[in-house]
Amino acid sequence: MNTKVSVVIPCKNEQDYILACLDSVFNSDYPSELIEVLVCDGKSDDSTPELVKNYSQQNPRVRYLVNDNIITPFALNLGIVNSSGDVILILGAHTELAPNYISCCVDLLDKIPKVWCVGGVLKNVSNDELTTSISLAMSSPFGVGNAHFRTGEKDGFVDTVAFGAYHKKVFYKIGLFDEELARNQDDEFNFRMLRNGGRIWLTTATSAKYFVRSSFSKLFQQYFQYGYWKVCVNKKHRRITTIRQMVPAIFVLGLFAGIITVILFPHRWEYLALYLFIYFASASLYALKVAQSVSRFFAVLFSFFILHVSYGMGYLEGIVNFILLNRKPSKGKSELTR
Repeated sequence: MNTKVSVVIPCKNEQDYILACLDSVFNSDYPSELIEVLVCDGKSDDSTPELVKNYSQQNPRVRYLVNDNIITPFALNLGIVNSSGDVILILGAHTELAPNYISCCVDLLDKIPKVWCVGGVLKNVSNDELTTSISLAMSSPFGVGNAHFRTGEKDGFVDTVAFGAYHKKVFYKIGLFDEELARNQDDEFNFRMLRNGGRIWLTTATSAKYFVRSSFSKLFQQYFQYGYWKVCVNKKHRRITTIRQMVPAIFVLGLFAGIITVILFPHRWEYLALYLFIYFASASLYALKVAQSVSRFFAVLFSFFILHVSYGMGYLEGIVNFILLNRKPSKGKSELTR
C-alpha cells in the first residue's frame, strides 16, 4: 500500500484518552510512514496539549493544532485543510482503532470505486458496571434502531458510519463540514455526500472501540444534543434524513400527551399506564437478552429510557427553535467532543 492517510482528531479535555487513541493509530498494521495525525484541540484546560506535544516530539508524524473556534466542525475542517493525505480518517479522542482499521478502510476504498467513505463497527467499551449497562443499551437495536455501525449486523451500504475514512477528493467535490452545526456535522456531511452520488460502506471486518460516557447525566446531554442538532440538519436539507430519528420524538410526544391527559382527566390514568407498560415490556425483552444480573437489567432498561427521552426532547426543542421560531444555530449546546 502506498496511500497516505491523514487522521484528524478533534478533541477537548481528553487527557484520559488521547494517548491510547494515538497509540492505536500507530500500532496498526498500516505502514506508519504513510500516516500523519492532526490533533485539533479546542483550547483544552487540562493536560491534553502537553501530552500531545510531548507525543509529537517522539513521533513527528503527529501535529498539534489549536482550534480557536472550539466546536467540532471547525476542528475537522482545520485538520482537513492542513492534511497531506489521499485519505482522510475522522477519529474521536474517545476511540481506539483495531490494528487493521486503517488498512481495511483503505483497501475497500481502492476496491469499490463508487464508495467514497468506509467505516467499521463501533464497539462500546465500559470501565465499570454503569458504563457497561450504558454500552449494552447503545449497542442494541432497541436503543439505537437500525444504526448498523453500532449494532454491527452486516456489511453493506449504509447512511452513515461513526469514524469514516474518506477519499480526500470528496471534500473538494462537495465541500467541508458545516460549521454551523455543533453536533451531527458528520451525519449532515454524509447525507450531502449521498445526494451527490457517493456511497458509504460499513465493514464488519474491522472495528473501533469507543469509551462511552460515564454517567446517565452525560449520556442524557450527549443524546439531547444529537436530537437537537438533527433538526438543524433537516431544515438545511428540507427533508428528514432518516426515519429512525423520528421515533424518540414520537415517543416523548406520547408521554407528554399521556401526562396532560392525566392532569386534565385524572380518571383516565390507565392510558398513560398502558403506554408505559408497552414501552417497558418491549424494552425489557431486549434488556433481558444482554443483562447478566438483576441490577444490570434495570440499568440497561433505564439507559434505554434515557437514550429515547433525551434524543426525543432534544429533537422537539430543535423543532421549536429551528422550525417554529426560525432561530439560527448557536454554540450553546455543544460541550461534548466526539
